[in-house]
Amino acid sequence: MASIEFRANILGDLNSTLIPHTAGSGLGFYGAGFGVSVPIGSQQSKTYITDASGVSQAAELNNNSMSTVGTSLVAGSTSINGGSAISTSSVPNYQAPLNIRFTHDESVAVQNCKLRIFDRNNIDNPASGVTTYVYEVRHPSMVQTVGGLSHRGRSTHDWVEYGPTDEVIDMAFTNSPGVSGLNTSPSDTDTALGFVTQEGAAHRSLQHDWYVSLSSEPETIGSKTQYGLYFSLEYL
Repeated sequence: MASIEFRANILGDLNSTLIPHTAGSGLGFYGAGFGVSVPIGSQQSKTYITDASGVSQAAELNNNSMSTVGTSLVAGSTSINGGSAISTSSVPNYQAPLNIRFTHDESVAVQNCKLRIFDRNNIDNPASGVTTYVYEVRHPSMVQTVGGLSHRGRSTHDWVEYGPTDEVIDMAFTNSPGVSGLNTSPSDTDTALGFVTQEGAAHRSLQHDWYVSLSSEPETIGSKTQYGLYFSLEYL
């Protein structure tokens, strides 16, 4: 049986935790603390598990704030939990706020893995009143100074922007990342990167994990509740 779970990397915990999969549960982005607004045009300072209205406080997660977007030639940068900005390519898996996990009762490869930010009603509609920056983290090593993996959904290390007036497009994620995202391609030969297999997109596993940096910037005042994340894939 196939299943997709959304899991949270809780601040100070190396193991991801299942986010309640009830209607309206998910992540909330805040200012200096839970319930504190993020100024217009700024990035959030805190990320929590919360409910659909953002008023029920649960666990605090690792917070990833976009510092610079980057380009196809220059990596963007990220502040982790309020620290100094580092290259997006240096963010370790365990310090990303979100872990998307696919499981199956038979070993399978996965392909056409895609993410969208949308308004929680129609996956073709953008989120309302907020710009979101998304980056797929591929960095099994616990050490920020060690590089990330080359087997990626996107070759570049810039943030992908989803604005409230933008056309909603699919963001490609890595094919067959494996358990804890530890599968890479034969082109990665430095064992310090933390991979355990080098089978690329052909890798088959009972479990595949993706790690996601999310940074949220309000465009208008008020709570942003028409705001969701959609993930899809094919398995074979």
